[in-house]
Amino acid sequence: MSNHLLSLAIWIPILAGLIVLATGGDRNAPLARILALLGAVAGFVVTLPLWAGFDIAKAGMQFEELSTWIPRFNINYHLGVDGISMLFVVLNAFITIIVVAAGWEVIEKKVAQYNAAFLIMSGLMNGIFTSLDGVLFYVFFEASLIPLYLIIGVWGGPNRVYAAFKFFLYTLFGSLLFLIALLYLFIESGGSFSILQWHQTPLTLTAQIWLFLAFLVAFAVKVPMWPVHTWLPDAHVEAPTGGSIVLAAIALKLGAYGFLRFSLPIAPDASQELSTLVVALSLIAVVYIGFVALVQADMKKLVAYSSIAHMGFVTLGFFMFSAMGIEGALVQMISHGFVSGAMFFCIGVMYDRVHSRQIADYGGVVNTMPKFAALFMLFSMANAGLPATSGFVGEFMVILGAVKYNFWVAFAAASSMIMGAAYTLWMYKRVIFGDVANEHVAELSDINMREFAILGVLAACTLWMGLYPQPFTEVMHASVNELLRHVAASKIPM
Repeated sequence: MSNHLLSLAIWIPILAGLIVLATGGDRNAPLARILALLGAVAGFVVTLPLWAGFDIAKAGMQFEELSTWIPRFNINYHLGVDGISMLFVVLNAFITIIVVAAGWEVIEKKVAQYNAAFLIMSGLMNGIFTSLDGVLFYVFFEASLIPLYLIIGVWGGPNRVYAAFKFFLYTLFGSLLFLIALLYLFIESGGSFSILQWHQTPLTLTAQIWLFLAFLVAFAVKVPMWPVHTWLPDAHVEAPTGGSIVLAAIALKLGAYGFLRFSLPIAPDASQELSTLVVALSLIAVVYIGFVALVQADMKKLVAYSSIAHMGFVTLGFFMFSAMGIEGALVQMISHGFVSGAMFFCIGVMYDRVHSRQIADYGGVVNTMPKFAALFMLFSMANAGLPATSGFVGEFMVILGAVKYNFWVAFAAASSMIMGAAYTLWMYKRVIFGDVANEHVAELSDINMREFAILGVLAACTLWMGLYPQPFTEVMHASVNELLRHVAASKIPM
């Protein structure tokens, strides 16, 4: 079984989703919920041996699986994880349990279809993080759009169809350029779709630049980077709570992961030539989007913009070409999975009771929901980058890396942490503190055991990573150092 852990991580959630889908209509909703939770837990359990058995001293791929898929075109079912991708497989499986539990009482119509979409998407996203064949990666990369499109379009808010179409069209446009790049690499590598072989394929600087730009468009939309970020606030506002959690915690990581798996190792010289462009775009996202978040009246939209700013730290860390920067960016990605997922769940808890996301419709929530207010405080502080929370570790590491790269870049990045504290804590103050603002707030009931359990687990993860990040960072060292060595060694043919 140890040789097929990655396949199990992909196909158990997908199979569970199909079983849940087979339960049929809403009269079997209780059975659908139970089966979905069991499937999510099973999908998470099979990822734990990946972490437990991972050799932190090894830079290359581990738990590899290889079998022929389409021999005529040399397309293989090739899976593997390294220190960069392994933690995201575990995080994805963990978040799937959270979203199934989050929709337990809230989703009342099409329950089986709702849970099945999340389970199938979980398996597809694990496929993205583990694929070592270009076609296999592309299939999972595109297929994962479908469940998320349906989640937003079917269970979303009043403008859900508009938001779903915008999300789909933006990401599809980027994916078409990505496909062209993959076909070019197939030709240049002598007829191979092996991503690891592409890493060793010598390319001219011109070819690398064109490939880099194709990858940049594809992955920038997914991150999303400024200026192709406008689909994200709409998608978040209209998505159901579970959709927002997965979108922020996992889906945004796919683009960032693509930079490390494709852009840097395949086009290392172009990555260094054009790094200033990416750093500039990242700083705009970090600083400008912080000001945009500050003026938001909708809580979900505010947290959506904060996600764009936090992901700006990620791309900034990648393109400073230092171990501290890349590892800090990876830590930030994992932390963002916990913190942003928790923030969207907190907003969902209030929305389920008041049916409004407008900050002005709240005030004095602490008087009626003290347990909720305490947990929401922790996640707000983590979102603002408070020391001893996971939100601080990644951003601090990126800023340390930026100091060595360029002082003014570090200064701009560090100043954004003040902006993050401003918009997050100002929202928290207006929603939670003060006198009870209206009768809707006066009638609120505090979180139940299910909601407390979800927030408690996410709080434990946030504090664990903030106080003791070593179990996360030690996994990355060897793979990140190997990637940097690879990028530093020019591949331009002489």
